[in-house]
Amino acid sequence: MLRTGNLIINGLHGKPIVIDATYNQTGRPKPVVVFSHGFKGFKDWGHFNLVAEEFARAGFVFVKFNFSHNGTTPEQPTDFADLEAFGHNNFSIELDDLGTVIDWTLSNHTLSTEIDPERLNLIGHSRGGGITILKAGEDARVKKVVTWASVAEFGRFWSPKVLAQWKADGVMYIDNSRTNQRMPMYYSTYENFYANESRLDIPAAMARLSIPTMIVHGTDDGVVDFSAAEKLVALSANASLLPIPGGNHTFNARHPYTETTLPEPSASVVRATLGFLG
Repeated sequence: MLRTGNLIINGLHGKPIVIDATYNQTGRPKPVVVFSHGFKGFKDWGHFNLVAEEFARAGFVFVKFNFSHNGTTPEQPTDFADLEAFGHNNFSIELDDLGTVIDWTLSNHTLSTEIDPERLNLIGHSRGGGITILKAGEDARVKKVVTWASVAEFGRFWSPKVLAQWKADGVMYIDNSRTNQRMPMYYSTYENFYANESRLDIPAAMARLSIPTMIVHGTDDGVVDFSAAEKLVALSANASLLPIPGGNHTFNARHPYTETTLPEPSASVVRATLGFLG
């Protein structure tokens, strides 16, 4: 099994994207998965490397990446070393980053003999699930979509009171209990959402999707309520819902994750996703 290691590609918004691919090098075309991490996440969070290996063993090329403004850097790809970048991140940047990664994946010379460009699949976790739905709605190259613990919409979770304070201060801070960091989010995040609301409308994108879509969600998710999954599935005749009994927002994984096997809820998610992607 081969993992490329950390490769650096240029993003569209002044910051690099760190990327890797995991696969069995056979010289035969394989279906490809591009995976998007969630808010306060990164490509090597927790069990994601184990997940990549499971997909490679099943005959996929598994590509994962750090969003350019997720707060990590090429030198520190698992640490939030650039909080200014994190603060200036927005949904449009992440949507563009995913497009850049897809372009790289389908045009990379090293991968050209390993991937079948007609079998491009997207998987996204949490906020990355929303980005995945939006990208699938605007990119005809995507053949199937799977979301893990996805949000159902962007922007609506900020109350008028929060927005007013955010605008007045110019910034609000998100506590990261794992790293003990206060992570800034500048008001420009909301301004970008408001200016691009139609492009960032997850329910509208979901309703337009004509490709097979599977929505996977833990029944004990305390971060994104299970009802978000039900909302997404109700929007599309092409979507199916897979509840994971007892699964939390990360399907019972954590960071750091030092075990050599996946926790059972995560293993169930991987098995079901592989079955769906065929």
